Amino acid sequence: MRIGVVTFPGSLDDQDARRAATYAGAEAVRLWHADDNLQNVDAVVLPGGFSYGDYLRCGAIARFAPVMESIVNAANGGLPVLGICNGFQILCESHLLPGALLRNDHRKFICRDQRLRIENTTSLWTRNFRVAQEITIPLKNGEGGFIADVKTLDELEAENRVIARYVDVNPNGSMRNIAGITNAKGNVVGIMPHPEHAIDDLTGPTTDGLLFFTSVLESLAVKA
Repeated sequence: MRIGVVTFPGSLDDQDARRAATYAGAEAVRLWHADDNLQNVDAVVLPGGFSYGDYLRCGAIARFAPVMESIVNAANGGLPVLGICNGFQILCESHLLPGALLRNDHRKFICRDQRLRIENTTSLWTRNFRVAQEITIPLKNGEGGFIADVKTLDELEAENRVIARYVDVNPNGSMRNIAGITNAKGNVVGIMPHPEHAIDDLTGPTTDGLLFFTSVLESLAVKA
């Protein structure tokens, strides 16, 4: 299986995402923001960082990159896509996911190991977790507060599309403690904390993040 990882100007965690894909057993493929060719990958990761310097709004310029037109079309056709941190912001700006990510309510950048509770194990990226499983992965953001109107929030709840919530403390003011969501099909997932930084005991606080990557590989294998 081939997992493509997009590099935008300002991406910081693209190499980490490729490493996580390789650890999970996939072939990691470099995708370039200015190239609309997805190179026949089986899944895509939009990594964390500060694409295009976060000018205008986080992810607002990245959504117009040539690669994103191909990703949006492929995602609408069922391609698995994971957006991490800035990637989550790009997914919202591209309307693949609802809502938006705003500046942290305490107006400060935060970097910490964060506890999450997994709420949904039906998405292609979370099938290897257990419902209500608590995990710890790093969180690092300045604009990570998830917001949406009440109707959208209620729809996400009713359709079981919240994949993870913050536990113990809400670090950024996200509505209803939401840390990640999925689209209705379950193939597009956005998450604010960084699973790619928790794949081994040497570099991460846990190995919990690796399950996002093994989940999509298992989902693809079942589908095949």
